[in-house]
Amino acid sequence: MISQDAIGLIAARAISARAMTENVPSPCVAVCRMDAQGYLCEGCLRSLDEIRLWSSASDAQKKVVWSQIEQRIAQLAPTGGSAAP
Repeated sequence: MISQDAIGLIAARAISARAMTENVPSPCVAVCRMDAQGYLCEGCLRSLDEIRLWSSASDAQKKVVWSQIEQRIAQLAPTGGSAAP
């Protein structure tokens, strides 16, 4: 289960990553553990494929992954809205 603290942290990082045009940072927060379904990392909310392809992705592709992470955050937030502070 992904904690609300982790969701808040990654949501805040997503906002700053959205503003970047180059050198888009990794969402990794060093909590490398897959959810019970084995689909998403509980720390950064990326799929295994997104994690695997990150280092070779362009900045534009990385921003797409961040956008997908934000969509996942919205789905996981208790009220169904943004978990950003």
